[in-house]
Amino acid sequence: MPTALVTGASAGLGDGFARALAKEGQDLILTARRVDRLEALATKLRAAHGVAVHVFAADLARPGATEELLADVAAAGLSIDLLVNNAGYGARGGFAELDRDEQLGIVDVNCRALVALAHGVLPQMIARGSGGILNVASTAAFQPGPWMAVYYASKAFVLSFSEALHEEVRDKGVRVSALCPGPTRTEFADRAGMKDLASFDAVWADADAVVRDGLAAVRANSAVKVSGTINTLMADSVRFLPRILARKVTGTIQKRRG
Repeated sequence: MPTALVTGASAGLGDGFARALAKEGQDLILTARRVDRLEALATKLRAAHGVAVHVFAADLARPGATEELLADVAAAGLSIDLLVNNAGYGARGGFAELDRDEQLGIVDVNCRALVALAHGVLPQMIARGSGGILNVASTAAFQPGPWMAVYYASKAFVLSFSEALHEEVRDKGVRVSALCPGPTRTEFADRAGMKDLASFDAVWADADAVVRDGLAAVRANSAVKVSGTINTLMADSVRFLPRILARKVTGTIQKRRG
């Protein structure tokens, strides 16, 4: 059976991707920091769907973690047909006041680890002439985000990188897509301080719908998929706004949450 590697699989969209793929009969490789959650999820998926589920605990913010993860996967004799680069986090507040190491950790997980894993699996996919990479970006990728500056910038990187990679490998049988959800009801929102943002009430998305959009996008080899009609309209509208207005509007929304 095809095997999918899902990062950040212990909660939120990662948990959703794992459940959706297992329901389709795909074997899984799950990774996140919280091994107890991964093992509990793996037990449920094996029992419910009869798939093989391999668990590898990893803190992707730690130097060398991606290399160790890929080495462990190879040592287990596993190959990766689909990589779901879902792990990521953000923090809200003024850049100068937020903890420096936390901000660098956002870059490490959202950008560096994503690139390292993509680079680790892509040569084998190209050699086979098949495979897929789904990178979870965000509607935050379409404009700068004052008071959440590093997170927004990291997702702009993910979107640009994914589009470029899509073009590089689209004639090699490998599919690369960037999924851009808006605010989604997951544990990420709680960690990033977004749970109480009334301004986003109209665009809060259901995690299962976002997962469906992402998997459909990578299967169709769509370079970019913005999840949700309202989010799509908002993302498209940013292109027509002066940059100064885009950052002021976003900054006002973010600062109001403080």
